[in-house]
Amino acid sequence: MTVPGRTDRPLTLGFLLFPGFPMACLTQAIEPLRAANEICGARAFAWVLLGETMQTVRSSAEVGFSPDQVLDRAEGVDQLFLLSPPNASFALPRHTPAVLRRLDRAGVTLGAFSGGIFPLVRAGVMAGHRCSVHWCYDEAFKAEFPQVTAVEAVIVRDRRRVTASGAGAVFDLMLGLIRDKLGATLATEVACWFQHPQVRDDNTPQKVPVQRATGTEDALPPPIRTAIELFDTHVEEPLSIKEVAEAVDMSPRHFERLFKRETGQSPLRYYHLVRLTKARQRVRFSNEPLSEIALSVGYDRAGSMAQRYQQFFGLSPQAERRQSPGLRGLSPGWVDD
Repeated sequence: MTVPGRTDRPLTLGFLLFPGFPMACLTQAIEPLRAANEICGARAFAWVLLGETMQTVRSSAEVGFSPDQVLDRAEGVDQLFLLSPPNASFALPRHTPAVLRRLDRAGVTLGAFSGGIFPLVRAGVMAGHRCSVHWCYDEAFKAEFPQVTAVEAVIVRDRRRVTASGAGAVFDLMLGLIRDKLGATLATEVACWFQHPQVRDDNTPQKVPVQRATGTEDALPPPIRTAIELFDTHVEEPLSIKEVAEAVDMSPRHFERLFKRETGQSPLRYYHLVRLTKARQRVRFSNEPLSEIALSVGYDRAGSMAQRYQQFFGLSPQAERRQSPGLRGLSPGWVDD
């Protein structure tokens, strides 16, 4: 059988694993490639698990994975993807970024899944490139890397950089690789094997849940979607609810009723939750002082933010930071105001 795009040499993907990496992203990458090989009856794709060392790497689900090779001895890898939580650090902080830069110079495509974009940027290989960042890490990413353009699409390909926001996006990315190498018919068959209902293209926006409600923002009436967009883009200097109601051409009373009917909460409470959710990303995934975080989300004092934070999340920002395992080992002063 002749398969479109088929070559004798398999396309080889390397997956660099960091402690606490999202296991779902790894399985969503490997399983469609395995199925493609099985359907076409040939080894069109190969993959290798990489570590900075040969020590077992435990995922966020506490399942351990043994690397096949260490990163600096990997050979024949065409594309290399980093899988990690956002607060991952390099076990070999001088060596590993240098290896990634060397692979880039050698023509290897570099990429990241979910939180893996954080160490990829820290390695110094994303200058001038756009990337996909999962919505739940977006605020922390922008705070740490204001010079890097984060895009809301599920997948971003920018020259030899490929990033996917989460596990579902990884599956779509792999289907794209299968389509490019083996043809659209075989890629569709792989999608059907896994009952993957819709193959999303790179420009598809991420689905974002409505805070404390069922459903996603795209299912809301246009005025409520617009109001939520205004909440999201006016965080450091919050608008009044009256100003938002005027912007969507409603009376404040009518706006309040419609907003609560659609989201289950008042617009003011929702607005506070938007701001505090952004603050929580920075609390959990950055070492910014709490006073700076408070100002960035529209509170004039860290104490004011902390009071609301406790009300909404059930613990203080300081307590949340102390419980964040990925941030242990930083200077003790970073949890203070």
